[in-house]
Parts: sequence; structure tokens; C-alpha cells
Amino acid sequence: MDHHPVSDDPKTPLLPLHDKIQRSQSFHSSLKSLLTLKNFFVLLGPLLCTIICLCVKLDGPVANRNMLAVLVWVFAWWVTEAVPMPITSMSPLFLFPLFGISSADDVAQSYMDDVIALVLGSFILALAVEHYNIHRRLALNITMLFCGDPLSPPLLLLGICATTAFVSMWMHNVAAAVIMMPVATGILQRFPVGPDQSVAESKFCRAVVLGVIYSAAIGGMSTLTGTGVNLILVGMWKSYFPEAKPISFSTWFFLGFPLALLIFLALWVILCCLYCPRNSGQALSAYLDKAHLKRELEMLGPMAFAEKMVLAVFSMLIVLWMTRSITDDIPGWGSLFNGRAGDGTVSVMMATLLFIIPNKKQEGEKLMDWNKCKKLPWNIILLLGAGFAIADGVRTSGLADILSKALDFLEAVPYMAIAPAVCLISSTITEFTSNNATTTLVVPLLIQIAKSMHVHPLLLMIPGAIGAQFSFLLPTGTPSNIVGFTTGHIEIQDMIKTGLPLKIAGTVVLSLLMPTLGAYVFGTNEPAVQ
Repeated sequence: MDHHPVSDDPKTPLLPLHDKIQRSQSFHSSLKSLLTLKNFFVLLGPLLCTIICLCVKLDGPVANRNMLAVLVWVFAWWVTEAVPMPITSMSPLFLFPLFGISSADDVAQSYMDDVIALVLGSFILALAVEHYNIHRRLALNITMLFCGDPLSPPLLLLGICATTAFVSMWMHNVAAAVIMMPVATGILQRFPVGPDQSVAESKFCRAVVLGVIYSAAIGGMSTLTGTGVNLILVGMWKSYFPEAKPISFSTWFFLGFPLALLIFLALWVILCCLYCPRNSGQALSAYLDKAHLKRELEMLGPMAFAEKMVLAVFSMLIVLWMTRSITDDIPGWGSLFNGRAGDGTVSVMMATLLFIIPNKKQEGEKLMDWNKCKKLPWNIILLLGAGFAIADGVRTSGLADILSKALDFLEAVPYMAIAPAVCLISSTITEFTSNNATTTLVVPLLIQIAKSMHVHPLLLMIPGAIGAQFSFLLPTGTPSNIVGFTTGHIEIQDMIKTGLPLKIAGTVVLSLLMPTLGAYVFGTNEPAVQ
């Protein structure tokens, strides 16, 4: 057959046809690659922000409407993860100045704060614990204790959660989560990862991480020093009602401990129902054999000087945290410095010791060096900063006052429904700002409402403060949630699935305890303090 060159044929089109088809295909594919769900989510933030700026009218200055718009933008990005979380966390640095909410310097200051110093210091310590395998030793001991024969996943879960809750009673929730997370993930390291992981294993991994973050929050409720919220509440009680009897460490414990215990049991039951199916014991027992664990503990050998030193520094830090401010009658060491020292102060100071004490392994080598600190989780630090920046923005822009006006309807609520109503409102606000910011925002309003209702202020203040600690739904609700989130074992839907029933359980427990045990401990049945 004779092959004619293409150009000789008068019928051939000047432009090759398959080229046209390719072009239209490439145009379609480029359009397709633009119209992805991810890109829609990226646009969703600015879009919602624009809608609010154009359509919503709030009383007062423009800044509070802008603040609401920016809040929606940032949360749209956080929830959809359209932009990586740490990058979204930096967006207030440009959104606040551009929308006239606050100056660049003011926003940047929120990104370095005493709590962030606390996190930095405790992370360096946690890295040292990890470097010397101390968390492995602790993980093995906890697993040995609670393993059960044959293996019972609910019992092991209870062991990990109870340890976390106990640690969290005496120290900051974030620090407790930071310490316990490597211990928990140390236990989870035995399971296969990726596609080899069975459903039972991945469910158990989720249960453990969720258990640690929620136990850290629940443990903090039980003591005064366990979390900043309780201290803020006591401080406000004292400044608003100087004549009334101050709340001491022991008084709080009588209500806080039973409350935390009941919510803790609820957490354990919820996790077991959702993540520990009947047959999971057999699937997991292959990786958690008691004799095998014993051998591993023996292989670690006795504790070296370096490990003992890291533990000593850690123990000193916990003692210093606990004794900084004990009660009003017994001032802690913080009063020596006129209350200028914070939890972050001690945390960074103790972390600095690690760079000074030798590890006695090699000549001139210290317990920690800066190279080991390269793993510091900046994503958490940026997220924390964003939380503080938003809390400040809500306050300074006047959005907080608008929220407080919206709470006026509480005056009409019947006596028995007070605790659940206050708790629900407070626990909703706390998902969007830090726990401390929520308490600082809600408690003064509740004092005003209590006065107009003629009830004892603590009947409203305590549910308000406890509700502020129920930030169980979003990773940004509280720093310890972020610590769990960055392990990669859990997703937002896991938190919502577990957090929602937990929130309801917490509210129910508080509503039952407040008028009964609360009335007995704090004398809230007596006439209102004016």
C-alpha cells in the first residue's frame, strides 16, 4: 500500500484533530483539578468571612463583626484542614491587623505566653524522657500491671487512662498529656502500622489516644491546682466576694474528686462501647504477651545515672508546680516572688537544667543537647498561640460583650435547670476559645445573673467553670487535644463521636451533684451572698 505524506491529501485538516481533543481534555482536567473539594474548602473560609462582613450587623464597633468573620474563616480552615493546621494557626497574624481587630505587635505577643513557655519546657523534658527510653519503662510497667491474663483491652485502657488522670490531678493538663502521650504511643508501637493494621488494632489505638487527652482534662477538674480554670474561679470568688469564706484546696476536692471520678467512669464506658469490640482481646493479645513484656523490661536493665537524673528533674518540676500557690492560708513559694513566677517559669528553668547536668555516658556530654530538641512540636505551639490570639481578639473587639448580652435569657430559667443550662452554654463557648478565656468571660456574667436571680453565685459559677473544661469536640478546644491530634491516630470525627456523649454525661453528672453534694460542700442553699 502506498503511503502518502499527510500534507498531500487535500482533505486533511490544517490542525490535527487529536490535538484539539487533547487540548479540550487538558482544559477539562485542569478545570477538574481546580474544582476539587480541597480547593472549595480553601475558598470556603474567605467566602464565609465575606458573607458575614456584608450581611451581619452587630451593635457597637465594626471590629466585633470583623472578629466574628475572621473567627469563622479560621474555624472553616481548621475543621476542613484545607490548609495545614499550623499554617492556619498563623493566619491571625495577618488577618487581625488587616481587619482592624488589633495591631501586629499585639497579635504576635499572644504567640508567646506563660502557658506556651510551660509547653515548651515540658516538651523538652518529655523529649529527654523519650530519649532515655523512660516512657518505655513506664509503659511496660503499666501494661504489665493492667494487662490481665488473658489480655483484656478495656482493663488496659482503664490502666492508661487512670494513670493519666492521676498525673493530671497534680499538674497542668497540657503537661500531663505531653508526658503520658509518649507512654501511650509506646504501648501502641507494638501494633503494626499502615495497611497491615486490623480494625481492632486501629480502634484500640484511637481509644488509647482519646483516653489520654480526655483523662488529662477530667483529672484536672478534681483539684484546685489541676488546671488554670479552677484557680481563676477561686480568684474571682475571692475578688468579687471578699467577705465570703474562700474556697480552699480541700473544699474543692470534696466536690471536684467525686465529679471527676464519675465523668472518668463515663469516659471509660463510652470508649469501651465505641472502640473495644467483644473479640478485640484475641486480636491484640498477639502483640501484648505478659512473658514477652517481662523479658523486655529485663532487657532494659537497671536505670542508668542519666535516667535517674531526668526523673529527678521531672519530679522536682512536679513538686514546684504543685507548691507554687497552694491555698490562700498557706502561700506557696510563688509568694516569695510576689506572684511574678508562673508555671512556665519553672518549666523552662527545669528544662535548662538538662543542658547543664552531665549524662556520665561520654565525657562532656550533657543530658540533652539542642540537636535532640529539633523535634519540638512547633505545630502545637503555633496552635496554642492562635487560641490565645483568638481569645484576646474576642475580648478586645467587643464580641465578648455581645455574647454576654445573649446570656440574659438565663434569668428566666427554673432553679433545677440552672446547672445544666449554664454548663451547656459554657461548654459550647469553650470549644472556640481556650478554657481559661471562657472562664474569664463567663464567670463575671454569671455573677451578675445570680444577683438578679437572687441565688447563691456558686450555683452558677461552678457549673460555668466546670463546663469550660468540657472542650471535647475540637482539637483547638484545649492544648491537650492538640497533643493527641498530632499523634496521627485520631481524626476530628473521632473526637466528635466520643466527645459529644462525654459532654452530655459530664453535664448530667454536674447537674446531679451541684444541687446535692455542691449544696452540702459550699453551703449554696443558704441565702445568696451579695
